[in-house]
Amino acid sequence: MSKLEVLRNPKQRKLLFSAGMSWLFDAMEVGMISFIVAALAKEWSLSPGQVGVLTSVNSIGMALGALLAGALADRFGRKAILMWTLLIFTIASGLSALATGFAVLCALRLVAGIGLGGELPVASTLVSESMPTAERGRAVVLLESFWAGGWIVSALIANFVIPEYGWRIAFAIGALPAFYALYLRRAIQDPPRYKNHTKLHKITFREKVATVWSAPHRRTTLMLWILWFTVIFSYYGMFLWLPSVVMAKGFTLVKSFQYVLIMTIAQLPGYFTAAYFIERYGRKFVLVVYLTLTAISAIAFGLATTEATILAAGICLSFFNLGAWGGLYAYSPELYPTSVRSTGVGLATSVGRIGGVIAPFMVGMLVQRAVPISLIFTIFFVTILIGAAAVLFWGRETKGQELAE
Repeated sequence: MSKLEVLRNPKQRKLLFSAGMSWLFDAMEVGMISFIVAALAKEWSLSPGQVGVLTSVNSIGMALGALLAGALADRFGRKAILMWTLLIFTIASGLSALATGFAVLCALRLVAGIGLGGELPVASTLVSESMPTAERGRAVVLLESFWAGGWIVSALIANFVIPEYGWRIAFAIGALPAFYALYLRRAIQDPPRYKNHTKLHKITFREKVATVWSAPHRRTTLMLWILWFTVIFSYYGMFLWLPSVVMAKGFTLVKSFQYVLIMTIAQLPGYFTAAYFIERYGRKFVLVVYLTLTAISAIAFGLATTEATILAAGICLSFFNLGAWGGLYAYSPELYPTSVRSTGVGLATSVGRIGGVIAPFMVGMLVQRAVPISLIFTIFFVTILIGAAAVLFWGRETKGQELAE
């Protein structure tokens, strides 16, 4: 089968692009938060601690969303939950444009986070179950590449819309994908694998959790929870603060947005190289190599002081970190049987989102106490290497294997 067969098959291509656009809208929303908080900090005179609270609240919602949506998708279907999570986060985003104060905005970001956190594991499970074995990993990484597209859109909005029209219009733009949910009703279907399985098996949420932690899956689950926690902890700690960190290194708000746009574009080749390597050398290879190089890039970014070194380190950070994300989403659904696949991925994602709650708040507290940026990024260096080690020693390779029933 050709490496591009997944794009040549009309049905598979339609599914990939339909789910991918919902993923793009997710990324646009998360990306805009990183730019909006930098603008809000100036307009509302927010302390670094308050900025950390705002970004962490979003991650609390994402943890709840991942936990609930994973279980609901195993019960009611991938398609239905994908549409509802898309509607929840886009409506909450639109209402965020009307926020009159910090507390109201935090509440709305909590609700938006529930939709955001729920959509991602459901979409990756849907695509993973719908693709042929030889193309499954590559298809999910290509799905994840839409995340880079969303960040690029958010960076463009930050560069050309926020400075001119303010942060509220950015949130209003984030409400537009609600109309896309209407398209998804006709564009996608639950995979036959899921439909056939649910005709035969109905198990409770408690039984699904017990299965995830049963002897055959225990080591895999522990490995996956460590991996998700370390990846999300480092990603949200670094990337939600990226514009603010660049400003802290002595650059203006507008210059900061421009630099982050350049760094964000580097995510695309990161995904595409990971998509190539994941079916050639395997999931463990992509995760271990890309995470290790992400850790090195994090140290380099923390120590960077000149325009050239900040850009170079930031580009490498985006390239390798988002390539690793592609591997993570391809790998996770392959580790569980159909009956608990969405639940298992949802639980791992939810545990990871705890890291997404802790990291932005931690960075805010450390910045407020004048801890050097280089030391903060050293924490991320160590954390990322722990995740890489978990995969190296406890992970099992799933390249070329059929999904378990």
